[in-house]
Amino acid sequence: MNTIDIRLLAVFEEIYKTRSVTAAAAALDLGQPAVSVALSKLRHNFGDQLFVRTSVGMEPTPFSEGLIQPVRQAMEALDLVMGHHHDFDPASSQRIFRICMTDISQLVLFPKLWETLRVSAPGVRFEIFPVSQDIARLLESGEADLAMGYMPQLEAGFYQTLLFNQSFVCMVSANHPRIRSKLTRELFESEDHAVITSSGAAPLLIDQELDRQGMKRRIALKIPNFIGAALVVEHTDLIITIPERLGVVLQGRAAVKTFPVPFPSSQYAVKQHWHERFHNDPGSRWLRRLIADLLTTKLTVN
Repeated sequence: MNTIDIRLLAVFEEIYKTRSVTAAAAALDLGQPAVSVALSKLRHNFGDQLFVRTSVGMEPTPFSEGLIQPVRQAMEALDLVMGHHHDFDPASSQRIFRICMTDISQLVLFPKLWETLRVSAPGVRFEIFPVSQDIARLLESGEADLAMGYMPQLEAGFYQTLLFNQSFVCMVSANHPRIRSKLTRELFESEDHAVITSSGAAPLLIDQELDRQGMKRRIALKIPNFIGAALVVEHTDLIITIPERLGVVLQGRAAVKTFPVPFPSSQYAVKQHWHERFHNDPGSRWLRRLIADLLTTKLTVN
């Protein structure tokens, strides 16, 4: 093989990223038959299956794993030559942005972003991924463009923008039989609590602060994320400790009330993170700037 159509390499990269012929076709704005034909040509050119259909999607062969980095380098070099890195028009773009978000960010941050985007970038689409242990690899590979939330695991090796500092509040039912106008430390320790078991790193901060101060919580209920927090406390006499901005959102949707946590607690930083490879990508820069304008109280880049 002496030459290959650069469009075939774009198909290869997108199938590798999405693990799906259908998703690759949508991302490239092509018909699925066209992507299937392109994959067939790639297989013929390279003499390898490249991707094998499995129960979890189109998994790359070892040959593909070795080919992906040279292909990406070639695509990035071509983009620079053709000047694509200097133009991004949000009003006409059909780009799909993939963002990793904690469930808190989905509730608090994304609706505000979406409202703005529907006006300024009506063709832009999004895929939201949960935060996982694989988040660093997703950002590095380009399978995710951005990560938003409290993610201390991304402090080193990634660009980051501080969006705002977050603190905690306690939320209870508006009709709680004992907690009326004030939540004391004694009430906090004597009442039953609901806690979050798997929603990013923020819940761990609460546990660490309580341990540091020698305080105890009587945990009566564990739930997997913050999304059901308001419904849980609205109809029970449980206390749940949640981020302050989430408390503001949930207060308007359920019969609940919030109080400052009855102990000293530190704030934590909610940021957006991205990999160096996409630092100068115009679409990524536009999205990061838009998010910062909407949400930032103080802006820093490390």
